[in-house]
Amino acid sequence: MQAPSFDLALQAAAAAAGQQHFPPATLYMLATPIGNLADISLRALHTLSLADGIACEDTRHTGQLLRAFGLHKPLLAAHEHNEQEAANAVIAKLQDGQRWVYVSDAGTPGVSDPGSVLAARVQAAGLRVVPIPGASSVTALLSAAGALQMSAWSFIGFLSPKAAERAAQVQALAARTDALVLLEAPHRIAALLHDLGALGDRRLTIGRELTKQFEEVASMACADAAAWLAAKKERSLGEFALLLHPAPKVDDAGQLDAERVLRLLLAELPTKSAVKLAAEITGAPRNALYERALALKKEAG
Repeated sequence: MQAPSFDLALQAAAAAAGQQHFPPATLYMLATPIGNLADISLRALHTLSLADGIACEDTRHTGQLLRAFGLHKPLLAAHEHNEQEAANAVIAKLQDGQRWVYVSDAGTPGVSDPGSVLAARVQAAGLRVVPIPGASSVTALLSAAGALQMSAWSFIGFLSPKAAERAAQVQALAARTDALVLLEAPHRIAALLHDLGALGDRRLTIGRELTKQFEEVASMACADAAAWLAAKKERSLGEFALLLHPAPKVDDAGQLDAERVLRLLLAELPTKSAVKLAAEITGAPRNALYERALALKKEAG
């Protein structure tokens, strides 16, 4: 028998979403909380209560989520190693007219998580796929970073765990001027921030443990990110979402002004000091000024 708190939550979900249409023979791609159980939506709860079964990335994790809300449903493991086979089983259930839900461990399935193969297979079988949106570390970070102001942004996700490949990817990202969203695991965050340090003054917002008790959102220059992480031991714990802010726009006049200042400073100061001061005076990116300074030194012989 369910506890009263579960009854109240499910009753509220039914009251809010019960008048909506939840067609049978449909796969529901359902976003789950990314850390804070209170972020589950009433529509998501009602969909879970209607489901004939739930396909999920990890049956143990999803079992805990369901029990938290007093729900008990048949579970089918569908993760990156068996998604094709699991799709066959889900399609058969849907063809019998059942409603099935797919959830990943946290957040929206199919976004750096399993689920996209299943959704594609179900659609190819001529069956319906309906999204049930919810919490997202990506949009949560974007909303708090104050970086876009109608600018374009791109989702990059996880970079390579291999050091050489990751460094090359960071170098490629440096050439892009749009905002870029990255994800990283705790055991690789130090290496990623070290590599991002090469982007110098370009702004970076780091979201750690978003929605959880010890969440942090901090903005800084890429060059300072590794030191920020090392300043507190606990900062290496938890999952990370990162926003590389749009590169500052510099018009032709601004570029000429930055180079004029750089040339004057190089005549009197060491390269690093000249670059640092030129960046502070003109607002031009430090890494670009440093590359130009090396080129000017080479031209001068």
